[in-house]
Amino acid sequence: MPLAILPYPAIDPVLVEFGPFAIRWYALAYIAGILIGWWYARRLVSRDRLWDGVPRPTAVEMDDFVLWATLGIILGGRLGYVLFYKPDFYFAHPVEILRVWEGGMSFHGGLIGTTLAMMLFARRKSFSPWSLFDVVAAAVPIGLFFGRIANFINGELYGRPTDAGVAMIFPTDPLGLPRHPSQLYEAGLEGIVLFSFLAVLVWRFGRLRQPGFVTGAYVAGYGVARVVGEVFRMPDDYIGFLAGGLTMGMVLSLPMIIVGIGVMIWASRRSVAGRG
Repeated sequence: MPLAILPYPAIDPVLVEFGPFAIRWYALAYIAGILIGWWYARRLVSRDRLWDGVPRPTAVEMDDFVLWATLGIILGGRLGYVLFYKPDFYFAHPVEILRVWEGGMSFHGGLIGTTLAMMLFARRKSFSPWSLFDVVAAAVPIGLFFGRIANFINGELYGRPTDAGVAMIFPTDPLGLPRHPSQLYEAGLEGIVLFSFLAVLVWRFGRLRQPGFVTGAYVAGYGVARVVGEVFRMPDDYIGFLAGGLTMGMVLSLPMIIVGIGVMIWASRRSVAGRG
């Protein structure tokens, strides 16, 4: 048995109900992540000293981009969840795809959707997408933090059974076993730790002056954080463990580490070549 079993703070996933309409913590988490991330992005593009003359979006252009980012996150995240995790179910029940408020979003799908939105937006505004990538990458962990807290409130994506350290029994667990509160681990890793790491690169080391570096650091950093989090997280029951004890989250994240490191190296060399 674990040394301590923490009581689960049974928070109603619905904050307020108005007849058939309901305001859910899950939706508020996305709204908070987008709004605070938008504020932080405007702050980054408004600080000339962080860029040293590197072209970047203006604060007004970041205002315009909010709608694009929101659509990329929601559409990409939902479609990614449908295609990566439960294609058989949703193809058999296509109306369920629209029930986003019940949960079920894929980070990797959201990443793809947001990336496409950034590329289209940059092309429309006629500037290099790399600086926009960097600004958004620096802000994304804010949204990840709130998203994982929403997962915890919903009692979903809980951890593996454990008999060491501390554990929690989730009311949504049909087995009623002591489990890792892995949503909180991921909120810490993907949100607080990753945000702090990127903030140091941006504010202390001036990496926005090397377009693409912060993007690569984010992609690799998220991949590492997700792989570590998956060690404690219970894989989805409709997928389970893959070969070698891997999970779908690990399989989708491992390439991110390789690609992210590659982008960081490319950005560093490109910056040195530009100075030469």
